Amino acid sequence: MGPRSVADQADGTAIEMAGLTKHYREGRALDGLDLSVRTGSVFGFLGRNGAGKTTTLRILLGLARPTAGRAWILGHDVTRATNEVRGLVGYLPDVPGFYPWMTGPEFLRFTGRLFGIDDPVLTDRVEVLLDLAGLVGVRQPIGGYSRGMKQRLGIAQALVNAPRVLLLDEPTSALDPLGRKAVLDMIGGLRGRTTVFFSTHILGDVERVCDRVAIVEAGRVVAQGGVDELTSRRGAGTRLLVQVTDGAEALQQALRAEPWVGDVFVRQAADGPAGGPAVEVVTSDASAGALRLPRVVADLGLGLVRLERVEPSLEDVFVDLVGGRR
Repeated sequence: MGPRSVADQADGTAIEMAGLTKHYREGRALDGLDLSVRTGSVFGFLGRNGAGKTTTLRILLGLARPTAGRAWILGHDVTRATNEVRGLVGYLPDVPGFYPWMTGPEFLRFTGRLFGIDDPVLTDRVEVLLDLAGLVGVRQPIGGYSRGMKQRLGIAQALVNAPRVLLLDEPTSALDPLGRKAVLDMIGGLRGRTTVFFSTHILGDVERVCDRVAIVEAGRVVAQGGVDELTSRRGAGTRLLVQVTDGAEALQQALRAEPWVGDVFVRQAADGPAGGPAVEVVTSDASAGALRLPRVVADLGLGLVRLERVEPSLEDVFVDLVGGRR
């Protein structure tokens, strides 16, 4: 892939990486990573700790140079980053830093002045960002904020220069469920207004808020697409969940002999009416499974409590792609 011009951003691509490689003395962090992010999307960069997510963000920010490969933000080559490029980007690190004696409005005004934003514009922007972050009327110093409040303020700070691309590094990793919901709601509210690229290892966050996702492992993208697209092409077959009154292990053994069963295992803590173990069956022939399963259960003299088809999840895709490397 040749160099891109700024005019290329008209094709709807906000971020692009081609053959991105980064070597350190202790090993290879990125290994020919290829990725494209559409303008205005909320894009999840999903991978285990150590998969290369933070290294990728550092290269996009101009804080590290790749050993090989290229990367562009809005058509600008970030390996030759200028202040013009940096002015288009907002960034929230995994552990943002604040001056604890400042209030939220004071910190946003301070940050805006570093960008040279005029006071009338800055005043209006601070009000809008405080509203977006759910921090209007909060007057206490930042040192007294909860972790969730700090993360929301951090996103507001990253937006103070009105960036066209927002990079977030693990924005919800240390939050409780309520804090995570508030941050994800804030990120979702940016869809279509700012391109959001956030790295995470939390599958539920990606499923909740992202338009598209890339799964990275050992410095390479192993899958990318929409969540529905990835789950539909998983290729691991349909899953059937069957719960019986007793004898889940006996049912598991009996099902192993069935020709339509690809894999079968016992879930030790199943949800459902009885709340006991359930048997999960992977099959490429769901119709045969729906017909045969009740008969196998009856032949064993067991009571059938529950039988349902389980749609593949992003967790299934993730485990299929990287679980074997644990």
